[in-house]
Amino acid sequence: MTGNEFDVPEYSRPLDAGHSSHGHLEKLLRDGHFAVTAELSPPDSADPQEVYRRARVFDGYVDAINATDGSGANCHMSSVAVCALLTRVGYSAVMQVSCRDRNRISIQGDVLGAAAMGVANVLCLTGDGVTLLNLIREMRDKCQFQSGREISQPPRLFLGGAANPFAPPLDFRPHRLAKKIAAGAQFIQTQYCYDIDRLKTYMAKATDLGLTEKAFILIGVGPLASARAAEWIRTHVPGVHIPDAVIARLASSENPKQEGKKVCIELIQQIHDIKGVSGVHIMAYRQEEAVADIIQQSNVLEGRTPWYPGMPVQ
Repeated sequence: MTGNEFDVPEYSRPLDAGHSSHGHLEKLLRDGHFAVTAELSPPDSADPQEVYRRARVFDGYVDAINATDGSGANCHMSSVAVCALLTRVGYSAVMQVSCRDRNRISIQGDVLGAAAMGVANVLCLTGDGVTLLNLIREMRDKCQFQSGREISQPPRLFLGGAANPFAPPLDFRPHRLAKKIAAGAQFIQTQYCYDIDRLKTYMAKATDLGLTEKAFILIGVGPLASARAAEWIRTHVPGVHIPDAVIARLASSENPKQEGKKVCIELIQQIHDIKGVSGVHIMAYRQEEAVADIIQQSNVLEGRTPWYPGMPVQ
């Protein structure tokens, strides 16, 4: 056996009670740890070493790595391939699946193949819809394709959904979350958070609805490189709310990139203390090398070192 034992697909081994996968991320969250995940942008290359070089910057600081799926509506190495490569050496990978570029036959084939290669986590990206969550949940729980044809060995997967607490109508967002959880989402990764007050309101409502008892919610964060970059994101990325005070802070700084890291660190520390939050999801596009320092300075791991390939045995 190589790598992290929780990410090896041993279908003859029974699942732990209450678990739907053998994955490390699910075990970590169910054990009550505050989880850290990060996003890896797949390369425009067929060289697997490019994937591993990008993953190594996270070693010892993240519990799982998301592989994006056709980000920016551009072609890159597929999410299923990136996740298979990461899993091969023991990383815990989260396969993002977008409905935009493939039909249901293709999606079901990718999910089955990814599970066979050891991928234990799937994040369904479907806007406010739940079709994809229902599709994969039925493959796992009912052992059948959407057509009704039997699956002899279903995929053992920890299912995730995306959420955006910060897009209007704000009062409706917790109810959208409830819809996704009812459809099968066991963990949630949200859009970028730059407004703690809005997040507190959202999480309070989610807690009142009992949603934090049914799914693990990881809040999206990321360092901003400059006031100009923040303005562009606020204007062009749907659902991202960046308060004027954050942009003003970046604009007045002599080193805006460093200030953006400080903002991210402070946000993570505040998010850690919000009731119902189970972790953070870091999206540091073109700043992946900053993730280790951000996590270290935030101290949210509280002395814990996430497993990584080649980690010294204690």
